Amino acid sequence: MTVRILRQRLQQGGILAAPGAPDALSARVIAAAGFEAVYMTGLGATASRLGLPDLGLMTQTEMAEHARAMCRAVDVPVIADADTGYGGPLNIRRAVADYVQAGVAALHLEDQVSPKRCGQLAGVKVVPIAEAEARLKAALAARDEYGDMIIIARTDALPGSGIEVAVERARRYAGLGVDLVFVDGVKTVAEVEAIAARVQGPKVISIVDGTDAARLDLKTLDQMGFAICLYAVTGLFAGLAAQTAAFAALRSSGALPPVRYDYSQFCELIGLAPHQQFAHRHEIESGSE
Repeated sequence: MTVRILRQRLQQGGILAAPGAPDALSARVIAAAGFEAVYMTGLGATASRLGLPDLGLMTQTEMAEHARAMCRAVDVPVIADADTGYGGPLNIRRAVADYVQAGVAALHLEDQVSPKRCGQLAGVKVVPIAEAEARLKAALAARDEYGDMIIIARTDALPGSGIEVAVERARRYAGLGVDLVFVDGVKTVAEVEAIAARVQGPKVISIVDGTDAARLDLKTLDQMGFAICLYAVTGLFAGLAAQTAAFAALRSSGALPPVRYDYSQFCELIGLAPHQQFAHRHEIESGSE
């Protein structure tokens, strides 16, 4: 099971980079690049599946199916966004059960009000801490019932309530027995430094392209004590930039732009050859009864 692989990797120490994948094909690209884990970002999932913003529009069933496809596509552990748990204790229980069954190695559960929104957006609000703790307790109990999974407690208190509240929440959540804590919404180097200095134990950081915090490299984040670094939008934004440039060139010139990724590379990425070989081995010969 990939959860065992992820637990062993975290026990080895050293920071683990998990780039965000908006879909199963992007997850293959990340794994092929040699990364040890893939992050199923809710923002990317919503954008790729619905073409809409990350404002709590994806249902629990849609997210679980999206995670299932990603887990089938790669052999490395998948860390998945589980939003706010999609309701009360029973909804959280079902989400954990479905994610375990899908093959997800780790999920993070956040303390936003419902419907949630992307942690980088303005106007993020969080539930009372007792309610957030109840969510996490439900997730931990569901894990005991349905199978092992790494539980990450995420707080979105930083943008609206400040670093003091965010750090206190992270500390409280860590005391519940979760595997890691995660302060989201980080934009500056100073915020990363404060989290590193004041939140003890295994923790996750999310680095978003274009922010001041993006100046920090993996070596520095490792030295700060972070166990996992998520690069939620790097692949999504890079892909959109490439597509935008290619289609703009095609639209303006009426000719295909220079090839940067060809069909043979694509076939190798998606595993066309082994699929064809399997089909040929087991197909019915023409004329047989």
